Amino acid sequence: MSGYSSEERAAPYSLEYRLFLKNANGEYISPFHDIPIYADKNVFHMVVEVPRWTNAKMEISTKDPLNPIKQDVKKGKLRYIANVFPHKGYIWNYGAIPQTWEDPGHKDQHTGCCGDNDPIDVCEIGSKICSRGEVIKVKVLGILAMIDEGETDWKVIAINVDDPDAASYNDISDVRKLKPGYLEATVEWFRKYKVPDGKPENEFAFNAEFKDKEFAIDIIKSTHDHWKALVAKKTDGGGINCMNTTVEDSPFKCSMESAKAIVDTLPPPCESTCVIPTDVDKWFYYQSN
Repeated sequence: MSGYSSEERAAPYSLEYRLFLKNANGEYISPFHDIPIYADKNVFHMVVEVPRWTNAKMEISTKDPLNPIKQDVKKGKLRYIANVFPHKGYIWNYGAIPQTWEDPGHKDQHTGCCGDNDPIDVCEIGSKICSRGEVIKVKVLGILAMIDEGETDWKVIAINVDDPDAASYNDISDVRKLKPGYLEATVEWFRKYKVPDGKPENEFAFNAEFKDKEFAIDIIKSTHDHWKALVAKKTDGGGINCMNTTVEDSPFKCSMESAKAIVDTLPPPCESTCVIPTDVDKWFYYQSN
């Protein structure tokens, strides 16, 4: 068990919906800033934003206090990812590594593009369908360099250390061997998932080839360095909200009482009487509640 829990505010699949993270003491924290990047030596924490096979584009809200998970909104409407044939929704558990940041003011030497202003993304390939807001421990296997509308958007490939087959996966070559076609499907998914919305296909550095574990960990470490500068106010974070409860020497650190006051201003947790709108994730919602 990770020791972390979550609390929903307002109804899922609504503009008001927020999912806050709590520590082992039940105190509100930021999944962006307060969960350590490392769970153990060479093991990273991952915050699950989107469970596999679902379509609602949930993400850590980098601009809100305490950075709750909420559904992305485009032109005033809740965002759902179109199915990329022959798949249903996201083809992995999708989320982010905490305490990382792809700096939009830093031009990446490998891609020639600046960061996308978000924590680094993770595709977890294990057998379990995780829950939104779940904090898991992952073993990093490799990384894909996607370029999304001119911005660097790294995609880390990892596996839950508690997966029954985790011991068999130690580098990106093991994914090719044990899950034939999965990496190719990942590239095609990321290449085409925005096309139904009228956008062009995404591009990739390294001719869309996955880099290995060592390379991936170096990239993650560099995004951690950028994050450290962000929370120390040594770089301009623009609209990023750096409110946190644990980062020593951060000018943005607040008390647990202040964190609770932020959450208390929001609608109460959704009870069983909440009306869930009809959408592509309704089945998953009822299966998991």
